[in-house]
Amino acid sequence: MPIYDRRPSSEYEVVDRRDDGVGWFAHPNETGRRTSHAVVGNDGGVWLIDPIDAPGIDQELATLGDVCGVIVCSNYHVRDANGFAARHQVPVYCPSWLSRAASTLDSPVEPGTDTIGSSGFALRRCRPFPGWSEAIAYRTADHTLYIPDILGTAPLYTVAEERLGMYLLCRFAPPRAVFEGLSPQRVLVGHGTGIFEDASTALRTALDGARRRLPAALRSNGWGQLRALTAALGDRS
Repeated sequence: MPIYDRRPSSEYEVVDRRDDGVGWFAHPNETGRRTSHAVVGNDGGVWLIDPIDAPGIDQELATLGDVCGVIVCSNYHVRDANGFAARHQVPVYCPSWLSRAASTLDSPVEPGTDTIGSSGFALRRCRPFPGWSEAIAYRTADHTLYIPDILGTAPLYTVAEERLGMYLLCRFAPPRAVFEGLSPQRVLVGHGTGIFEDASTALRTALDGARRRLPAALRSNGWGQLRALTAALGDRS
């Protein structure tokens, strides 16, 4: 089973379905469990976050409304943003400090200082160490938190009692400051299914116990995360 399946998707699996959005795995059988998200914005338009294309996914999105924008939140999550933007004739929003991602987007739009269009999401820069940069997205209206890479629920991330786990390399110095003041009622992630019950506790547990559980994470997830990191670094999309 590949960490990341780079072939065109032949099917998709819906996850995180709710009234105002949906998530999906474009490659349900890959180990890395890359998740794409569609979220209804303040004006009823649909915003795609780090999406991967799949046959029939546009019909799924149409049940939510019209796509009005795409958001890229990680240097390694350009994924199929260009294709979705072209097909739906909408802009791609990407902060300039995600330079690796911006360089591969056709026409990236710099988000404003407050929220991204009508999505309701504001971005916080997460830079746990040099060479790693991503955007944490938070919407205060419904306390929705989206985390692209540093935290996830896929088996490659979690150990022990964790429902939300930290990427192995970041456990040495957990970036708590970027999450300061956030009390999410739901957590969406770029790798795995979302958390919709007691989400703030799951986030706090992930951050507070990350370093303590480092040895366990190294034993159980070390080899898998090394493969995942190598796969991500080798991909230019």
